[in-house]
Amino acid sequence: MNFRINDQHWLDNVKRVPSPFCDSRQDETDISLLVIHNISLPPGQFGGPYIEQLFTGQLDPNGHPYFQEIHQLRVSAHCLIRRDGEVIQFVPFNARAWHAGVSEFAGREKCNDYSVGIELEGTDTLPYTPAQYDALHQLSSTLLARYPQLSRARITGHEFIAPGRKTDPGLAFDWRYYKTGLSD
Repeated sequence: MNFRINDQHWLDNVKRVPSPFCDSRQDETDISLLVIHNISLPPGQFGGPYIEQLFTGQLDPNGHPYFQEIHQLRVSAHCLIRRDGEVIQFVPFNARAWHAGVSEFAGREKCNDYSVGIELEGTDTLPYTPAQYDALHQLSSTLLARYPQLSRARITGHEFIAPGRKTDPGLAFDWRYYKTGLSD
């Protein structure tokens, strides 16, 4: 799978599900942080349309008891990588997705303003799949090549920019394997 980012900052040849939960960045050229997350809906279950529904404001609160707590959230990420490695893009990279919340990286707050958010379908405790790591390696390498302010040192997990509030991608995420698989 080879990714290419077009002039509108969308990936070519991946599923697009535009989210209304985004807005313009103050500076479109300030894409300088990559944040790795995880998500599963309902918690611990994979597959189904629920993540897409959440990121587009269409999650039925009656679909599962947990959905009653979260259906009103206005959240998104730039991309989701499913368990089988499928990549879905919700927000163009030059726009601000609403994925990080209250956050700080290297002394700078409001990470949504300058970051790209990638969700892995998973949990903090279950291993991610080889297909997900393959897709994440390729997507991350494509982002690093396209946006010069990104670097290996500016890739982090949600847990590190929102400590005490977030725990993802969690202990199940193999940072060493991920970082060694990145193309320069």
